[in-house]
Amino acid sequence: MSVEIIEVGPRDGLQNHPRFVATFDKIELVRRAVAAGSRRVEVTSFVHPAKVPNLADAEQVVAGLGDSGVDSIGVIMNARGLDRAIAAGVAEVNVVVLASDTFGQRNQGMTTAEAVAEARRLLPRAHDAGLRASVTVGATFGCPFEGETPLSRVLHIVEDVLAAGPDEVALADTIGVAVPEQVERVFTAVRAVTDAPLRCHFHNTRNLGSANVLAAVGAGATAVDASVGGLGGCPFAPNATGNVATEDVVYALHRSGYPTTMSLDAAIDNARWLGGVLGEQVPGLLSRAGGF
Repeated sequence: MSVEIIEVGPRDGLQNHPRFVATFDKIELVRRAVAAGSRRVEVTSFVHPAKVPNLADAEQVVAGLGDSGVDSIGVIMNARGLDRAIAAGVAEVNVVVLASDTFGQRNQGMTTAEAVAEARRLLPRAHDAGLRASVTVGATFGCPFEGETPLSRVLHIVEDVLAAGPDEVALADTIGVAVPEQVERVFTAVRAVTDAPLRCHFHNTRNLGSANVLAAVGAGATAVDASVGGLGGCPFAPNATGNVATEDVVYALHRSGYPTTMSLDAAIDNARWLGGVLGEQVPGLLSRAGGF
């Protein structure tokens, strides 16, 4: 089974970084991701600039991509975000629903029920505009404020958003608390209630990111979010460190017998390049150790 790698570095990788990365470097990062083999790239988020200043150049990034060959994804939270995404010309939008009321209020000013209702309004509008539209259920495996997320709550959210016809459902470990057994159990349960393609999104906060990716893929996930160099973090969750590194994930998948369209060497080179742009060593390990 081939696994799709969705590069999220330009959005999730950079949104919480202490340094503002120039628009032209963000555009180059997207182009490099495409050249490495990632067709779908989460290029930005259409949120209020005051909330996430690092992504204040969302429209400029999309406009600068031109004919780069990318299927650009923009994250949205509300109708205003969708309006901006449509006007900017992205190929896909991703609507976020937090599985925790407290986290949802801090992240997007909505309870879980309100975010589900918003997703059910936004997805048909996105489809009518000719965009692909997916839903990410954030804090699927745990919340920094409410603790463990009950599986029954996740299943209820998924079943509620299915009425809007998402093209894909992503389950996100936003703060990096999941373990492989839990991942396998949750993805297996969600697969039982939907035929929609499943995607996984893991953070490496507790050093289990790649193991969780393999567990999710083994349980039916066909796409994996990953961030070049392992950068990332949520501005609204304490101690939420980086995403799984693209190059680390590619290595783990290839060595485990799962083909992707990605070049490991190019993914490693991208991580090293981004480290040079930022002036720091990126968290991912393959950019230091190399392949095998």
